[in-house]
Amino acid sequence: MADLPSRNRPPNGDGADQGAGHVAGRGTGEESYSWLYGGRERPDPEATQVGLPPAKDPPPPPQAATENADQTRFLPSWEHRAPRTDAIRRDPPPPPVPAAASDRLPPLPPMQLPPPSGAPPAAHGSTAPTSRPPKRRRWWLRILIGLLVLWLAFLIAVPIWAWSKIDKVDAEPAGDRPSDQPGTTYLVVGSDSRAGLDQDERQELSTGAAEGGRTDTIMVLHTGDGAPLLMSIPRDSLVDIPGRGNTKINAAYAFGGPQLLVRTIEQNTGIRVDDYIEIGFGGFVNVVDAVGGVDICPEQAITDPKAGLDIEKGCQAVGGITALGYARSRQTFASSDIQRVQNQREVVGAIADKAASPWSVLNPVRYFNLADAGSSSLRVGENVGPLSLVRFAWALGSVTGGGGRTCTVPIADLAVNWDDERAPALFELIAQDRTDDVTNDLCTPSGLPR
Repeated sequence: MADLPSRNRPPNGDGADQGAGHVAGRGTGEESYSWLYGGRERPDPEATQVGLPPAKDPPPPPQAATENADQTRFLPSWEHRAPRTDAIRRDPPPPPVPAAASDRLPPLPPMQLPPPSGAPPAAHGSTAPTSRPPKRRRWWLRILIGLLVLWLAFLIAVPIWAWSKIDKVDAEPAGDRPSDQPGTTYLVVGSDSRAGLDQDERQELSTGAAEGGRTDTIMVLHTGDGAPLLMSIPRDSLVDIPGRGNTKINAAYAFGGPQLLVRTIEQNTGIRVDDYIEIGFGGFVNVVDAVGGVDICPEQAITDPKAGLDIEKGCQAVGGITALGYARSRQTFASSDIQRVQNQREVVGAIADKAASPWSVLNPVRYFNLADAGSSSLRVGENVGPLSLVRFAWALGSVTGGGGRTCTVPIADLAVNWDDERAPALFELIAQDRTDDVTNDLCTPSGLPR
C-alpha cells in the first residue's frame, strides 16, 4: 500500500490538476485534500451529538489513477485514517418499528404475591376474596331444629318409659312341649280379671264382683313366610286340660294361670306358643279411649244389661266402655260364644287400625296416652322383648286390615266341639308355617263348615 501524502505537500505528480479529488479554488493545507471527501461535507449525526466536525463522504475513485499508473494510489475510504482520540463514532440505533395491533403480545398478568398470612396464593384468574357482611341470625331455624330434636327424643323416650311399666309373667310351661317351628306364634289373651278395679270402676264397666280370673278372649296369631293368620278359640271350647280333665278351655287360666293355658293349647293343637300377651278389662277400655274410639258395625240392635250394652244396628263410633261391652256380650245371639269371638276380632282390628295410623305418632297427646294405656294394662311373657312386641302390633294391624286371614277354630257344632278332621288340618298348616295353603273351608268366620 502506498504511503499517505503529507498534509503540507501534494502527492507525487506534476501539477495541481492531477488527482480527480483535487478541487480548484480550495487553497492549500487540509482544504487541498477535500477531494478525499468528494468535494462536499457530509453531516454526521453522532458526531454532531458529541461536538465533532461533520463527516465528509468518501471520494469517488480517482480518474487519474486509471490513466497514470505511476501516480500514488489512495485508499477509497476515509475509514483507514487514524482514529480520533477525542470521540468514537457509533451508528445510531435504528428507530423502533411500531408493530401491528394484531402482532402485539397480550399484557402480562399482574404479579401474584403470597398473602402475608402464609395462605396459598389465589388461582390464576381468580379474584381476591372479599369480606361478606355478617348474615342475620335465623332464629326461627334454630327454634325449628330444637323442636325437631326434642320431638325425636320424645318419640324414643316414651316407648322406653312405657316398656319399663309392663308387667312380666312366666308363661312357659314345664314338661314336654312341641319342638321349635318356623314363624312366630303369639297367644293373645283377654282376661276378665277385676284386679286393680275399684267398686266404682267395676260398676261402670259392668264386670260384676266375681273373683279370680278367666279368659274371655283367646286368640292365636301366627306370622311367618305366608300371610299372617289370626284364629279365635271360643272360651267355651271343650278340651282336655292337663290334670283337670275335659272341660271349657277358659278354666285353664283359672286353674293354673298363663302356664297351664299355654300348655293346654299346645297339647290340644300341636302348635308351639312363642310369645304370650295378655290384656285386662281396664286396659282394653283405656286403649280404645287412647286411640279416640273405634267404629263397630253390629248387624242388629243389642241390649245386654250384664255387659252394660245398649246400641243400635249399623256402623257407629263408640268409646272404650261400649267397645268392651260389645266384645263381651253373648246374650242376644243364637250362636252365643261363636258370635262373640267375631265381635272381638272386629274390635281388635279397629284398635289396630287406629293405633297404626300416622296420627298416633304425629299427635303427642295421643302418642303418650296410647303408650301409657298399653303399658299399664299389658302382661307379657318373660321372653318377650320390645322388638317382639312391636312385630306383634304390626302383624295384628296387617291381618285385621285385610293383609291376612281371620277365622275361628273349626268346630263341629254350636256346643263348640272341635271338628275332628278340619281342626287338625288347620293346626298342622299353622305349625308348618303354610298359612297360604289354608283353604276357605278350613278358615271360616264362625268355625262351622261352609
